[in-house]
Amino acid sequence: MLDPDTLELVRNTTAAAFDKKAFDVTALDVSDLTSFTDAFVLCSTSSDRHLDAVADEIRRRLKSKRKPLHTEGSGGGQWVLIDFGDVIVHVFTEERRAYYNLEGLWGDAPRIETFSPEAETQEAPVEPPGEA
Repeated sequence: MLDPDTLELVRNTTAAAFDKKAFDVTALDVSDLTSFTDAFVLCSTSSDRHLDAVADEIRRRLKSKRKPLHTEGSGGGQWVLIDFGDVIVHVFTEERRAYYNLEGLWGDAPRIETFSPEAETQEAPVEPPGEA
């Protein structure tokens, strides 16, 4: 179970990613699976330039609250890792994310519920009459 500060960091990170139009944004609770962090945030981008914009927005948005311990990579490498200690953010191009498949590697990790603009725009499924 994540502490409230970590959960807030995850939510702020995912909100920043969504604001810059990242997609397939996923947060995983890895606190019971590893000792080096509590959560991963993963998101996809459409290009190297888009990747840099998303990573920059995450750092900018959180700079007054949390400074990254370490940042690795750039858009040219198709993957940026931003390490906040209890949360590690992975910003990928689609191709690089599929190649590394971190969701598969950490498949036992429960997903963390976060705000999703896509979920807000989707209508709730309608059940056929007489079924409930």
